Amino acid sequence: MYRFFAQPQVDYKGNSIYGYEVLLRQKSDNTWHLPKSFNEVNINEQTKLVEDLIDTLETRVKNKIVAFNLNLEQFRNPITLGAIIKLKKRIDPAGLMVELTEAPTLAEVKEFSLFLHQYQISLGIDDVGTGSNTFENVELLLPYVDEIKLAMQNLREAGHSTEIPDYLAFWSKQAQEYHLSVVLEGIEDKSDQALAELYGINIHQGYFYGKPSLVERTPCSKK
Repeated sequence: MYRFFAQPQVDYKGNSIYGYEVLLRQKSDNTWHLPKSFNEVNINEQTKLVEDLIDTLETRVKNKIVAFNLNLEQFRNPITLGAIIKLKKRIDPAGLMVELTEAPTLAEVKEFSLFLHQYQISLGIDDVGTGSNTFENVELLLPYVDEIKLAMQNLREAGHSTEIPDYLAFWSKQAQEYHLSVVLEGIEDKSDQALAELYGINIHQGYFYGKPSLVERTPCSKK
């Protein structure tokens, strides 16, 4: 059994919900956990699960951003683009942000971005500066995307917490240069809030605001 969990993204200055990232989870032995492979569920099934979650969130997601991840295999699947466009039409007026967890080629991003923007779908790069999404791998893609997501938790898990200020300073500068929105993950306490504010990052995500959660439909909700 698969479901999407939702984690809030918060507009710190506006003291309001900016949107939600939706995260795929699998249930086995009565426990929810990360799937062994995100490709176990085809893209049409995943977008249907996203639509179900948004329907469950009801008015909380109206006019908010819903962030949906794609890995490289999903990105290159020929049915993915059509499935995403269909999803956007069905969840309107909620916004849709497609986050790339791995960097495709420049030619691929140019084409993908062009089609998404025609349908008011935004494109972002997840966890920039960590994993395979190094600056060298994503630099040429930045003019064609709308958002970058920074991941403090990745640096902490790798034992590089002392590098976080330089990391935030560098990527905040890139965001200003390319006119990109920034989401900062890994906000765990008020000191993280203050650090984000220091570098002008207003969209926050992390356990301080809420863990990814399974949203259940209320009894009076309509299907």
